[in-house]
Amino acid sequence: MNSATSGGHVPQMQGVLLMCAGVAFLSANDAIAKALTSGYSPLQILFLRNVIALPFTVVIALVMGGPSALRSHRPLAHLLRGALWVVATMMFFTSFIYLPLAEATALFFVAPFFITVISALFLGADIGWRRWLAVLAGFIGVLVIIRPGAATFQPISLLPVATALVAAMLMLSARWVDPRESVWTLLVYLTGTAAVLSVPIVPFVWVPVRTGDLWLFAAIAVAGTAGMTMMTQAFRLAPAVVVAPLDYTGLLWATVFGWIFWRESPDMMTMIGAGIIIASGVFTILRDKARGGP
Repeated sequence: MNSATSGGHVPQMQGVLLMCAGVAFLSANDAIAKALTSGYSPLQILFLRNVIALPFTVVIALVMGGPSALRSHRPLAHLLRGALWVVATMMFFTSFIYLPLAEATALFFVAPFFITVISALFLGADIGWRRWLAVLAGFIGVLVIIRPGAATFQPISLLPVATALVAAMLMLSARWVDPRESVWTLLVYLTGTAAVLSVPIVPFVWVPVRTGDLWLFAAIAVAGTAGMTMMTQAFRLAPAVVVAPLDYTGLLWATVFGWIFWRESPDMMTMIGAGIIIASGVFTILRDKARGGP
């Protein structure tokens, strides 16, 4: 962040490029997860992804933050965050079994609106009427996509929305972490605790990993870790108001991956609803900046 404000245009452009690349990698992570759900439980996918990714996150933390990045002052906070991440990822991966990738991704984008609602109702945040309108518009976008009451309505469409709610809680739980800990500490402990918490349950859903799928599990670990690392660094190099809206390019990637691998094409109502959600989300980001937010 400091580099962006004092170092001029170059760090900001680096942040933009890193954010775009990070979103692309996380979108690839989701596409690989969807491919793996045809043969493996979402919990097994999550477990192997985190076990494989953990050494990479440790190395990244050591390089970026030094040995202190591996030390936690509030391990219980990380344990709770890990539990939230396991729940959110399990629900999101499960939705891939039943929904097109682009539709699940679009519905997940309501997470910022849940952050606004939770902050207002439980954390005493001052939310102006314009941001409340943006939240309302975002949820209207959700209704346009899932179309409750219509013949095409699928209750499973609510799963990405529930994922967004838990993800919002995960994002807000960062305030429970000791302020002396860096984002690299959060990355290591989120990956590690999610792997540990999966251990007691994964034997009940375990199936032998086919040799031909080993590269997919390696790829999902690398893509997920690379994506989170790039996006984290993007927010350090450029203002949030510049890079945060780029997160919505994930819908473009989800549409591309969905069409290439599963011949999925979002229908008109899904595109309209996604457009409403994205427009409302960008407005919320800009409004936060105007009010002196991060």
